[in-house]
Amino acid sequence: MAKALVLGGATGLLGQALTRVLDARGWQVETLGRADGNLLEMDFLEERLSRAQADVVFNTIAWTQVDDAEDHAEEALLLNRTLPDALARLLRTQSQSFLVHYSTDFVFSGQNAAAWREEDLPQPAGVYGRTKLEGEEAVLAALPERACVLRTAWLFGPGRRNFVDTILEACHRRDAISVVHDQHGSPTYSMDLAQWSVDLAEKQTAGLWHAVNSGRASWCELAAEAIALTGGPCKLEPISSEQWPQKARRPAFSVLDNSKLAQMLGKTPRPWPQALRDYLFGEYKSYASKERLS
Repeated sequence: MAKALVLGGATGLLGQALTRVLDARGWQVETLGRADGNLLEMDFLEERLSRAQADVVFNTIAWTQVDDAEDHAEEALLLNRTLPDALARLLRTQSQSFLVHYSTDFVFSGQNAAAWREEDLPQPAGVYGRTKLEGEEAVLAALPERACVLRTAWLFGPGRRNFVDTILEACHRRDAISVVHDQHGSPTYSMDLAQWSVDLAEKQTAGLWHAVNSGRASWCELAAEAIALTGGPCKLEPISSEQWPQKARRPAFSVLDNSKLAQMLGKTPRPWPQALRDYLFGEYKSYASKERLS
């Protein structure tokens, strides 16, 4: 039986999805999080990695509060660069474990003629994107043949509050809600991302990957689809980024090209609207119930 250690697997949106998928595929799964100890203390981290003896380590822990990162750059760097670098270096000398690490579409900024490919030059606009880029570079430099980095984006799924949940809850509280229409990205279902992650881990396919559902959307389009699918009673008002000021600048266009992943899978990842319907009405239909949204 293959063994996996999932950092962030007990509470994180992606971590919980990974533990479910791994368990369903017959893996032996252990989780490790910040509640278990100081992951930035090298003796503790080394001891837990040694104890786990995992075939694959999945690192889903990150500083993901984009605006707060602007004011807490050192703390963001510790989680987004220092921790993955330490993981990769420890695994390089300690075991033959394979490392799966996650990055973000925020390593890109501005516009592009087409969806961003793995070989395109990253140009992060803020602290969050910059520290995530430094983290992925550190992992691939320290463990080039036994690590893969998955850039993903705009996650929704069961287990933890996300953008779709927030929109639907707001829609049942208010007559109208405003959502930004001029930022475009790749909505991605956490359960699909977990499946692709395990596929890559089982094949031990190293390198950099863009792992997102197919298609693109603005935040407003994603919100509109969720509201339409659930018959939400509120009115949706598109607004510009300037009308919704935030401390950290968001990429105007961060759509990721998933063709490399599709080639590895032997099929194109399903479109995000289909994945969204599965989230709302499939196995996790209770997440869209009126009782939950009241």
